[in-house]
Amino acid sequence: MVKIVTDSLSDITSDIARGLGITVVPLTVFFGHESFLDRITITTDEFYYKLTHGAAWPTTTQPPPSAFADVYNKLAEETDAILAITLSSKLSGTYGSALNAKNLVKKKCRIEVIDSLTVAMGLGLIVIAAAKAAQAGANLDELIDLVHSAMSRSHLIAYFDTLKYLAKGGRIGKAQGLLGAVLSVKPILTVKDGEMSPLTRLRSQAAGMDYLYNFVAGFPHIEEVAVEHTTAPDEADRLVERLSSVFPRERIYRSTVSPVVGTYAGPGAMAVTVLEAEKK
Repeated sequence: MVKIVTDSLSDITSDIARGLGITVVPLTVFFGHESFLDRITITTDEFYYKLTHGAAWPTTTQPPPSAFADVYNKLAEETDAILAITLSSKLSGTYGSALNAKNLVKKKCRIEVIDSLTVAMGLGLIVIAAAKAAQAGANLDELIDLVHSAMSRSHLIAYFDTLKYLAKGGRIGKAQGLLGAVLSVKPILTVKDGEMSPLTRLRSQAAGMDYLYNFVAGFPHIEEVAVEHTTAPDEADRLVERLSSVFPRERIYRSTVSPVVGTYAGPGAMAVTVLEAEKK
């Protein structure tokens, strides 16, 4: 069976990863001189507490090639085919690390690496689709085709309570023009061509949640839906409840935005991702 590898910015929870046999390689977040592996040596709760209460501003870095090589070498004992799907290369050097790690693999094993050009559950739903297909017996070439198809069908939008964190971290991309906006304005961003891009500006969180709901409800054929947040679990619960009118509640993936993405999203952020169903 083909083994699926991704990075922690897919926001795939440990339960999902275990159930679908996905290996998640963590990025690293720093608070001053302290370093933490994303979701491994720091939980999301611990991270967001430090983000909102700590004095040090966090920074992040991608995994070194050796981190991916360790995973590839371990999986190569069990399979002769590995597919790694990473977050956008325009947001991180993780794709480069995953690619360079191929040269460090000792056993004969075909390894393919795909730059998803997205992040968070925009990436997560693509990885989940690939893992399900791998479990169903798809070969590596079939999975590569599936991932490229899913990339064009994966749509992520995010509500930001503030752009301060995105700007400070240098990941603001095409949303730079929103920085001069009135402080009370709440931006909605998407990922376009691999980087953050503005969609609209709203006046309140309530308007933001309406926008996220209407975005999902606007798709006639949906394969998967994900809802995630940084520090707003109750708001996420309410959004899932609303979305249950257009998609089965029990099938909506829930996640907390990973510490590394949270470094740039900041508190109060919410995101929805729709994986459109393939047109028959």
